[in-house]
Amino acid sequence: MNQKELNTLLNFLQKQNSPDTDELISIVLKMASDSAALKAVKNKPADEGKGEKKYLKFTKQEIEIMPAYLKQILLMYNGNAVTYRYHNGSYETRYRRDGYRVQVYAPDLKTLRMKFLDKIANAKPETKEDTSVPLMKDFISEWLKVKTVTVKDSTIKSYTTLIDSHINPNFGGKRISAITRSDVQNYLTDLVKQEKNRTAQKLKQLLSAIFDVASEDYGIKSPMVKVELPHYEVQKGTSLTKAEERLLVDYCLKRKNTTAASAVLVLLYTGMRVGELKSAKLYDNYIECETEKIRKGYAAVFRKIPISPMLRRVMPYIDFAKAFSASRDWIKTFLKDILPSHHTHELRYTFITRAKEAGCNLELVMLWDGHKFDAHVKSSAVDRGYTTYSNEYYFKEIEKIDYDF
Repeated sequence: MNQKELNTLLNFLQKQNSPDTDELISIVLKMASDSAALKAVKNKPADEGKGEKKYLKFTKQEIEIMPAYLKQILLMYNGNAVTYRYHNGSYETRYRRDGYRVQVYAPDLKTLRMKFLDKIANAKPETKEDTSVPLMKDFISEWLKVKTVTVKDSTIKSYTTLIDSHINPNFGGKRISAITRSDVQNYLTDLVKQEKNRTAQKLKQLLSAIFDVASEDYGIKSPMVKVELPHYEVQKGTSLTKAEERLLVDYCLKRKNTTAASAVLVLLYTGMRVGELKSAKLYDNYIECETEKIRKGYAAVFRKIPISPMLRRVMPYIDFAKAFSASRDWIKTFLKDILPSHHTHELRYTFITRAKEAGCNLELVMLWDGHKFDAHVKSSAVDRGYTTYSNEYYFKEIEKIDYDF
């Protein structure tokens, strides 16, 4: 009985005014249902019953063009590696092995094979995440805690800036073991293309230090081993010419009441680093400060910088209290206003250059400016360690820094 015949019979029964009408309709519907079930059983493929597994068969030509991982499996099992079943009116195959998860449905076996071949050719294995290895951002957090104990605050600040701006946004969410050499290389290469060579170099150094510890802790190979960057020449500053020095001094004298002007004159004629100003103290014939380039945990080193004739000339125009409290930004802005091509650290270069030009003892120059090593000083650090200069010689030598500009 087809659907049209069933509808005609039901309409006829509903028009009959009989107490048995509802019962007759129920019987007819049951008969129709049994008939549909019987038809489904008759139409079901004869070989799709329960029991023996059914396998999709592939020709040698099909196997040859399959990905290597599946090709090997099919050959190993004589082609019996991909099972299928008939379920809810359609064929279904599932392939779950070696990280691959492929599931296909089709109305017939031919279509099922074609769809499976197409899907498996483009499938990629799922990698199981190794939760025993931390995420990059979590590892860095622990790494920084250790570094905070051994590294100066200014260095930690530099690390944190690079981590927050570059490392965590790009690698923080990945497991340490999942970060590849190509991941790092591609990122650093992009920075180089943007002409951010210095940033790329700093990141390479920082990532190398981080992965050195990670490789020891988790037995992984550092991805930094083969990372390469083009040579980058660090741009070093130059000392001021005497004409530029004259221009700068005149500019400061005209603005003698400003904090930055006082600070610039002190830096120019003592060779101090900007960060050393805050620890500086003025005495009768010298300025004492704590040397900045000392590693954390090491004893503080204080040095005396004798007052040279050049500094003595401008002292009436210097407010030392203001100078020692000046901020980096104030000094930087002030200097750029008059000498835009120079930066603050070049005031230090100028003092050292003038001292050498004046013929001062080079080892004393190093003691005045707080240098541990100078390539131009032939005697070794050991030799200097055995030399103790008299105060008379220490302070007399500075008198050579007296010149006109």
